[in-house]
Amino acid sequence: MFHLLIEQEQVDKINSFDEKSRRITKEKLLSLRENPYPGKRGDKEKLCLKDGYVLYRLHIGRTWTAFYRIYDEDKAVKILDVMPIEQAHKKYGHFRSFSE
Repeated sequence: MFHLLIEQEQVDKINSFDEKSRRITKEKLLSLRENPYPGKRGDKEKLCLKDGYVLYRLHIGRTWTAFYRIYDEDKAVKILDVMPIEQAHKKYGHFRSFSE
């Protein structure tokens, strides 16, 4: 089991969502404690920046995307940002899929 780390700014952002989005987002983020790694389902993906910095993204429904890092040695997952999926797609220009 992984520990979930999230800064207050991200908690406040999630708490500002409508009730349904807030519930779904919290459920999906909490599921990262069990297994934060991409698998057969396409909702998680390993990404990296041009300098080799590795991060992961999680699609939350069809509305939100979370970016996170995994710290294996600490058994921790740190949520870096949660944003609307459209905004996340604009950021994808800075990332490349690890499978490429």
